[in-house]
Formats: sequence, C-alpha cells, structure tokens
Amino acid sequence: MSNSPWPRAAFSAGPLCMTAYGLIRLTDEEHGPGPAWSSGHLFFLAAVLCFVPIVLGMRRMAAAGRGRAARGLAGAGAVTALMGVAAVLAQVVIDLVAGFLSEDREAMRELFRRVKSHAGVEPAVYTVGPLLFYVGLLLLLTQLAALRRTAAWRPVAVVAGIVATGVSLDLLPLAGLLFLLAFAPLGRQVEDSDRRPLTATASPGR
Repeated sequence: MSNSPWPRAAFSAGPLCMTAYGLIRLTDEEHGPGPAWSSGHLFFLAAVLCFVPIVLGMRRMAAAGRGRAARGLAGAGAVTALMGVAAVLAQVVIDLVAGFLSEDREAMRELFRRVKSHAGVEPAVYTVGPLLFYVGLLLLLTQLAALRRTAAWRPVAVVAGIVATGVSLDLLPLAGLLFLLAFAPLGRQVEDSDRRPLTATASPGR
C-alpha cells in the first residue's frame, strides 16, 4: 500500500462530504440551479469518489489470508459497489451539467426528461445502478463482520443510513453521520491489514 494518507482519510472524508451535501441541500428550497445546487453536488461528487478507495480497502481486508471462496465473495462485493459508484457518478455529473446549463428549475426538469428519454439511462443511472452501490457496501461490511474483522453493528448502521435516505433526502445529513460512524474506524484497520496479515479472530469490537 502507498504511504499516502489519502486511502485512510477517505473513510472519514467520504461520509463527511455526504453530510455536507445533505446540509447544503437543506438550504436550497428550490432544488434548482444556483450556488447551493452546484456546491452541494460538488461535495456529493467528492463523497462518491472517496468510496472508491473505501471499497478497494474493504475488499483487501476481507480477502486477506482467506481462501478462494472468500476472495471471490470480496471481489464480487467490490465489483458490485464500484458499478454502483459509476452509476452515482454519472447521475451527479448530469445534475451538475444540468445546473450549469439551466436558467431555472423548469429548464432543469426539461433537460432531465431529455436525458432520461434515452433507452437504458433511467435504470442504469437513476434506479437500479445506484442500488448496486449500497448492495456492494453491505456485502463487504457483512463479510468483514462475519470474519470478525469489524463489529457486527457497522452493517446495521449503514442499513439505517440507507433507510434514512429512502424515507427522505432531507435525512441525508443523518445518513452521512451514520456512514461516518460505520466507516471512519475502518480506515486504520484497512491500513493495518495492508501492513500485516489478519487472522479470522481479529477483535470485532473495532
């Protein structure tokens, strides 16, 4: 692993950027083009990008010292999550471009309608694709919990965050904090696992 602090910092930076996006979104009553829309989505873009090293770090941690089946499961979780990351990135980029090109909310709606009219865009970018992100994260976290390499409550915290966003996007700040609770301590653990082999009996209380 690189000596750069970035991979470890991403475990905290990602959820914090998600929280920042949620807070900025609450100040944007119109949810339309303008400084709040653009700055919020830039924070969300940063959050999504942070989850790339998070996913790769969890995959390494879940596969370290394990057999082919465990490595395959970790790989499947990582691929699923990264496919979801790609979908969410596409959605954020579309939102940013729409914000820059549109003069008002109605113009944005029309642009979104035109984008979604293309075959396959809506499921890939707006419905099925983003769900893969959450599915992959939960697969990796659940595998780590089953291997006793992280606490069993961490996947529960992520599920609570996902449910919060499903109830209302106004709860994004809460979801970000729940993700921070679940992922922030894993940064050190992943860093440690890259330096030395982990055993299946590592403390689950971390």
